[in-house]
Amino acid sequence: QASQEELKAAYRRLCMLYHPDKHRDPELKTQAERLFNLVHQAYEVLSDPQTRAIYDIYGRRGLEMEGWEVVERKRTAAEIREEFERLQREREERRLQQRTNPKGTISVGIDATDLFDRYDEEYEDVPGSSFPQIEINKMHISQSIEAPLTSTDTAILSGNLSTQNGNGGGSINVALRRVTSAKGWGELEFGAGDLHGPLFGLKIFRNLTPRCFITTNCALQFSSRGVRPGLTTVLARNLDKNTMGYLQWRWGIQSAMNTSIVRDTKTSHFTVAMQLGIPHSFMMVSYQHKFQDEDQTRVKGSLKVGFFGTIVEYGAERKISRHSVLGATVSVGVPQGVSLKIKLNRASQTYFFPVHLTDQLLPSAVFYATVGPLVIYFAMHRLVIKPYLRAQKERELEKQRESTASDILQKKQEAEAAVRLMQESVRRIIEAEEARMGLIVVNAWYGKFVNDNSRKNEKVKVIDVTVPLQCLVKDSKLILTEASKAGLPGFYDPCVGEEKSLKVLYQFRGVLHQVMSADNEALRIPKQSHRIDADG
Repeated sequence: QASQEELKAAYRRLCMLYHPDKHRDPELKTQAERLFNLVHQAYEVLSDPQTRAIYDIYGRRGLEMEGWEVVERKRTAAEIREEFERLQREREERRLQQRTNPKGTISVGIDATDLFDRYDEEYEDVPGSSFPQIEINKMHISQSIEAPLTSTDTAILSGNLSTQNGNGGGSINVALRRVTSAKGWGELEFGAGDLHGPLFGLKIFRNLTPRCFITTNCALQFSSRGVRPGLTTVLARNLDKNTMGYLQWRWGIQSAMNTSIVRDTKTSHFTVAMQLGIPHSFMMVSYQHKFQDEDQTRVKGSLKVGFFGTIVEYGAERKISRHSVLGATVSVGVPQGVSLKIKLNRASQTYFFPVHLTDQLLPSAVFYATVGPLVIYFAMHRLVIKPYLRAQKERELEKQRESTASDILQKKQEAEAAVRLMQESVRRIIEAEEARMGLIVVNAWYGKFVNDNSRKNEKVKVIDVTVPLQCLVKDSKLILTEASKAGLPGFYDPCVGEEKSLKVLYQFRGVLHQVMSADNEALRIPKQSHRIDADG
């Protein structure tokens, strides 16, 4: 975003610094010629609107291409960007044809009631009765894939298999979705299964206004008992920036009317709902708090009261790797009893394990359902997950270092050469600043600092950037923009792929100051807040 005036000012300053005629030493003269040529090449590219636009979009390869007629060189910057966006759309369409977007769910129901509801006295003589019987009483597997046909048409194939207490069945569905406009889409669905006959469905989505939409889903289910029609309509409206209101009407096998309000913010998710229907009517309130940590921890709780009884649920979920989220929920209800629900989301796959502990309200079952998963999680996180993620990160960093080793070595040599060429300019700047009691950089380091005791085994990786920073001082001021400081003259990246900071100890008006800023954080010195208290 630099203006032409800013480019010219930076070009003149660097030319004065690296001009070969300013250095008499043969080695320094050679290094100055190389850096001076690099500065001149950069200015030639960035000072011309056409080549600057090509470089901004394609990088260096766009400037060096031969015979690769992506765009005409004489087009304006706006035309070049439009051409690039067109090519991007074409690439997206090609990738669209190859994308299947698979989604799947595996659910395994576990009956562990024998842990708490045992008849020890009556069955203590039965062989094998001394061990609790834990059984898998139900399973469900579902999978779906999407096959884009055109930019507006998508075919969806889905299927599921279920079994419970020795009885099971499955179904397969095919749907064709078409985006009719920017305001809506329609979907036709055909299905069949061994428990039910053929199914024909139609789903329509439409934006009524910028803040309101409606979804209608009608279906015909054929069976030996005849045709069973069904209709579901949902009307939704944005009540404010973070709040949605829903009205749902369902007619058919389980007719019901439902209204709900959902508020979702950066730190919380709140839902209140009420349903009147056959066979279930209920009221439900749920709240989820989102912690702003790197593991995206969430704690949630809900209360549901209806004709079926009362259910209280509470739980938490946490990100355990880049693509995996683990969650656990304890459900306590009357007359449902106590259950523990464990869920693992891995990319687009979901693994769900509901464990039914008891049909009664037993404090011991609630205690073990709450404490057990926490103990197991923290033990696994400390002994398995954390070491695995640390090893994985080290492998990725090592791979990144190997792939950029030659480039980093070149950058290091250029930075060291630049520092040697800056010595004379820095000496003059320091003399001028001392004369006016101005800004003197005493020490400056750039790289990875380790201040946390938990990371004391990690190696500090920093470079001395005192000279390069002093060279950037002008009129007793130093201003760095929001960009990686590894690109500054005399800097290079000492720890590829790791978090970096800049630590500066400087003197202004005879008083010591100190500041540490993140790599991409803007920095402006001197500041009163950086002052080191003499008493401390």
